[in-house]
Amino acid sequence: MKKVYGSAAEALEGLLHDGMFIASGGFGLCGIPELLLDAIKDAGTKDLTFASNNAGVDDFGIGILLQTKQVKKMISSYVGENAEFMRQYLSGELELEFNPQGTLAERMRAGGCGIPGFYTKTGVGTVIAEGKEHKDFNGETYIMEEGIVADLAIVKAWKADATGNLVFRKTARNFNPPAAMCGKMCVVEVEEIVPTGSLDPDSIHLPGIYVHRIIQGDHEKRIEQRTTRAA
Repeated sequence: MKKVYGSAAEALEGLLHDGMFIASGGFGLCGIPELLLDAIKDAGTKDLTFASNNAGVDDFGIGILLQTKQVKKMISSYVGENAEFMRQYLSGELELEFNPQGTLAERMRAGGCGIPGFYTKTGVGTVIAEGKEHKDFNGETYIMEEGIVADLAIVKAWKADATGNLVFRKTARNFNPPAAMCGKMCVVEVEEIVPTGSLDPDSIHLPGIYVHRIIQGDHEKRIEQRTTRAA
């Protein structure tokens, strides 16, 4: 089965349609599948629902799709750093489903593992719990959260082999693996594709069984908040 494709547009061919649900990896500006997001923008696919920790910044990450009004709904933990995200939400142009970060990551992981729902204490007694099933265990109240299964997962990894085994670097490992797991189709962009068999099995963070298509590309690697001091 061919997994390596020549470009983001080629890797997404036949997978995009209006109104689809996409799980996107990344944390802040770290590990964002920027090339795939650019290709989705160029394709003009609209009315999208994204499950992602955040939406990047105004001109990077999912922010570029907010600018072109291609996103209908965000399932996210953090809306800071992106003025257009906040503007659209406050004006009622964008639907937003808030999720605590750990809950969002676990919803993705659960969906990828075939777990339809789970109970968590996080959010009990807050607006997060409104409309959700409550259940007591050992005298403590929990709410039920549903696992996420997306039409498409787009993620960024550091290295891959041709079979789709992935290695992530540092913070990029936060949301990318669970996002990859929960997609019915998973497309990955990487910095380097290495020969099959060259990755140490103990260093593989996500097995290739979850990965359907791979591209290699150059990445911008922006710094979200640059902090310096006088010499």
